[in-house]
Amino acid sequence: MTPEKKKQYFVLVGFFALCFGVSSIGGVITAGSVNGWYQTLAKPGFNPPDWIFAPVWATLYGMMAIAGWLVWRAHGVKAAWIAHLAFLVQLGLNLLWSYLFFGLQELGLAFGEILVLFSAILTTLILFWRLNPLAGLLFVPYTLWVSFAAVLNAAIWRMN
Repeated sequence: MTPEKKKQYFVLVGFFALCFGVSSIGGVITAGSVNGWYQTLAKPGFNPPDWIFAPVWATLYGMMAIAGWLVWRAHGVKAAWIAHLAFLVQLGLNLLWSYLFFGLQELGLAFGEILVLFSAILTTLILFWRLNPLAGLLFVPYTLWVSFAAVLNAAIWRMN
């Protein structure tokens, strides 16, 4: 294997580690509430069953990692630094939402934050799309899921 191929695989693993690291921290925050406080909340009829969240989020974090790597592979850090900064910002906001909703149990604050998160995801999608259309396309399911999550967050907030 050439040094360049090794570097590409190393960076890909780094993107996966970053995304699943954020996922793991969010999972720890969520675990403290999901089987307790969260179960006591009134939820709308369109609330998915609890078991669906883990596989959906695992898929989305994997797609995010690949998207970030595709942009890096095509353009490097210097040429795509704004896109990668947007990527990091949306990851941070993703984690912050878990903390606000499940950690602090602040439904209204979490709703306001998820609107900011949605904007950051959409910005990342657009920036990635311009640099690598496949990377942008990989952000579409995440954008749709967070749109749904925002509606769900608003409904739960309103009901409780």
